[in-house]
Amino acid sequence: MVDTATISQMAHLGAGIAIGFGAVGAGLGIGFATKGLMDAVSRQPEVAGKAFGFFLLGAALSEACALYAFVIAFLLLGK
Repeated sequence: MVDTATISQMAHLGAGIAIGFGAVGAGLGIGFATKGLMDAVSRQPEVAGKAFGFFLLGAALSEACALYAFVIAFLLLGK
């Protein structure tokens, strides 16, 4: 049987992995969104306002994934 200390240690490890992948994924997502915005504005400067709205939507969705990972990490730490 697995003891309580081992389960707690595995939960802490899982929390660290969850928040790590969440942060890396959000960073990559926002980076790709920024690259897309810069490419769009450099090709057609007149679409800057509309493209910025789409950038904010993409950045918010990417950041939401990081927040989900944060919540999962806290749930694992509570076990």
